[in-house]
Amino acid sequence: MNIKTPFLTVDGIIKIFEEDKFKGIVLIKRKNPPIGLALPGGFVEVGERVEEALIREMKEETSLDVTIERLLGVYSDPKRDPRFHTASCVFICNAKGIPKGGDDAKEAYIYKLEEIEYDLMVFDHAKILKDFLEKL
Repeated sequence: MNIKTPFLTVDGIIKIFEEDKFKGIVLIKRKNPPIGLALPGGFVEVGERVEEALIREMKEETSLDVTIERLLGVYSDPKRDPRFHTASCVFICNAKGIPKGGDDAKEAYIYKLEEIEYDLMVFDHAKILKDFLEKL
């Protein structure tokens, strides 16, 4: 079969808590193009469930163990990734701890919601975060 479809990816909005206090969300500084701030995420591997890919990618890029709260939505605009067409399942997750950048993430930060630097965001992650904030 020679079927062409978008690459399936996952992205996570990781809400960080210290005890029961909300501290902010995790954004990564990408070390590979496109360079900028992004939600942590990556590709779903063949034979892997989407939820498993999300948990794996969050651990690889932030060193955090996450629990999935819910699916925010699926983002599939053909122009969302300048490299090729991707369709991303975006989940809202919870975690505790301090993120550390790994894999494709040069660094990982906790951002307070009011301090997110939307002009530095790559892909369609600024739109995703705005959708997230509208549903709070």
